[in-house]
Amino acid sequence: MIRKSSSKFILGVGVLSVLLVLTSCVACKKAENPAAKPGEAEKAKEVNAIKEGANEVIGTVKSALGKYFYLGQLPGFDIAADGAIEGGDAAALLGKDIRAKVVFNREKPSFLAAQSIELKQGENQYKSVFSKPDAAVPADAFLQKDRPDFAEIKITNIAKSADWEGKGKGKASGKLIVGADGKPVAISILDEKGKETARIIVDAMTDYAAYSLKKLRLFDTEWFYFNIKDSVDPKLRAKAKEVFHAEIVFVGLY
Repeated sequence: MIRKSSSKFILGVGVLSVLLVLTSCVACKKAENPAAKPGEAEKAKEVNAIKEGANEVIGTVKSALGKYFYLGQLPGFDIAADGAIEGGDAAALLGKDIRAKVVFNREKPSFLAAQSIELKQGENQYKSVFSKPDAAVPADAFLQKDRPDFAEIKITNIAKSADWEGKGKGKASGKLIVGADGKPVAISILDEKGKETARIIVDAMTDYAAYSLKKLRLFDTEWFYFNIKDSVDPKLRAKAKEVFHAEIVFVGLY
């Protein structure tokens, strides 16, 4: 019994010694190359550390429309390119790797105003597709701090104009209806059973609202934020359940 225990002890010490040697070798290799090049994800995190004022950002464009786009490596920010982009609007950047100079202003914390945009052509090659040194966030950009200004509009009866008149701004949960040309026509307001109770006629939709709607493409219903305009003539409401005209300024999940 004593001999067996001694053999097991010696074997255990031997295994432990091998593990220590292997661990030491790995540590040595890491120490020999302390300046190893970071991967793309690590590089993006390092570059995309946003500070007040001018910044340089890199990444892949995951969603884009009109003047707006966002990078997969830069969550929480929308980049605004308020000017001409080579190839059309920001949609031309979709799926592309880019490098951009942007300006961050704490008064508009979810936006970065683009001063320049370059498309990646090779390992260290870029092509300029946008330049506007006096970058600014467009006027139609919806600021999250303004959400409380848009109270929910509860349409209790299509004949009851007091539900929306005089309120100026509002939001409602519903489904967007588009025409044959793909342009928004109305917001369909649904009850808990999915039955349409009213329609809000869409006169216009800002670029940012269209962009924010595209980001929510996987959802069937959204919350629409809008400026309330003229009411539909009471005599005409019953025909299509249309209650008032509006301009959509933002689309979100709440």
